[in-house]
Amino acid sequence: MSQRSPIRRRTRTAVPAALAAAATLALAACAGPSVGAEPDADASETAAAGTDWSQVTPASEITWWSNHPGASQEVEKELIRRFNEEHPEITVNLVTAGAGYDEIAQRFQAASQTDELPDLVISSDVWWFRYHLNDQIMPLDDVFEYLEVDTEDFNPALYSDYEYEGSHWAAPYARSTPLFYYNKDMWAAAGLPDRGPTTWQELEEWSEALRPQVPADGAPLGLATGPSWSAWWFMNMLWGQGGQYSDGWEMTLDTPEALAAGDFLHELFHEKKVATVSKDSNADFAAGVIASTVGSTGSLTGILESATFEVGTAYLPDGPEGSGTPTGGTGLAIPSSRTPEQQLAAAMFLAFITDTDNTAYFSQNTGYMPVRTSAVESDAMKAVYEQTPQFRTAVDQLADKARSQDWVRVFVPSADQILTDAIEEIVLKGTDPETAFGSVTPKVETAYRENVEPYL
Repeated sequence: MSQRSPIRRRTRTAVPAALAAAATLALAACAGPSVGAEPDADASETAAAGTDWSQVTPASEITWWSNHPGASQEVEKELIRRFNEEHPEITVNLVTAGAGYDEIAQRFQAASQTDELPDLVISSDVWWFRYHLNDQIMPLDDVFEYLEVDTEDFNPALYSDYEYEGSHWAAPYARSTPLFYYNKDMWAAAGLPDRGPTTWQELEEWSEALRPQVPADGAPLGLATGPSWSAWWFMNMLWGQGGQYSDGWEMTLDTPEALAAGDFLHELFHEKKVATVSKDSNADFAAGVIASTVGSTGSLTGILESATFEVGTAYLPDGPEGSGTPTGGTGLAIPSSRTPEQQLAAAMFLAFITDTDNTAYFSQNTGYMPVRTSAVESDAMKAVYEQTPQFRTAVDQLADKARSQDWVRVFVPSADQILTDAIEEIVLKGTDPETAFGSVTPKVETAYRENVEPYL
């Protein structure tokens, strides 16, 4: 085994406060715009000078770039309609700027030196920090204070995900955790208790009873691979073995604990054949091809609507060294180069769609978590939990199991995709974990040295 190679040790004061929060986001990273792009000097000077928001008149029209997370386009249109009831003087143009977070990020980067920028943009866990290092987004603290936004009511873990050097660079919007979904009909037919497995070992034990319940080409568990997704769900398995992707900025994929997680993954797919690769695990689960899967809470509504059986939801299973769940999804940020008038109008809209009533509305129609603590126990959400108890699982898991993501995955450009490459080597090709992890570690280290370290 090779000696660990540090990216670089840094003091904790040099990294975002989000890294030390109780939970951080995580959903969508891919090769894309580099953090090493030249910052916008004018935007930096404007941000540094500050704005007297009391002297600013909101713009009459703004543009919102979204990928409509959780198939939420109609929900977002309703949020705009509600906003216009209170603010008919501000038109909000909703633009489908990409199919996912990565496509929006690439389009946002391409538009950064043009007049085609939006006034509000999707800003996921692995993109907001890059936007900030490039001086592409503005801090929200002052404008939220002027608008009297109750930021203390944001879920503290979710809001602190966007904090760096005392400022918040985005606000939580469509936030999720991975959940364990299971087919209750298959569970009952297999004689299993009506709950998810408390440990991965327990799922292995149950798999023999589940095999007769799935088609010949199915499996007790189906997991999707691909950009960003693999590195997200594998984090739970990695933590469950006592491992990490990194310790601070230091790569740790060659530790015994990380290699044990890789061996566990290899066995899950190859030796024990508990799991199979699923191109679309949500669709395969709803169709009964697989008995269980790990999916985003943001997929909950779609899964419940498409499944012909009763769907069970549970926490992600524990490993021998415990567990943990990463949070994911996206926030919303305001570009720093827009005029103060546009920024104020965008902040007004952002504050509105993330208030108690509207985050509850968004949650009950998508499956994403309410981002305000006042919404979690609101009458609207209590009614949802009573009618659809699966919605409650994500909220409880956030409180009980959420854990800050390993730094390199969410703060090093392209690291999430690089880590996914290693996981796919193990899952798809059966590559030895030490070889797979060893091949990607130098790539992550290079990405850090070139694209992050110079800007910290």
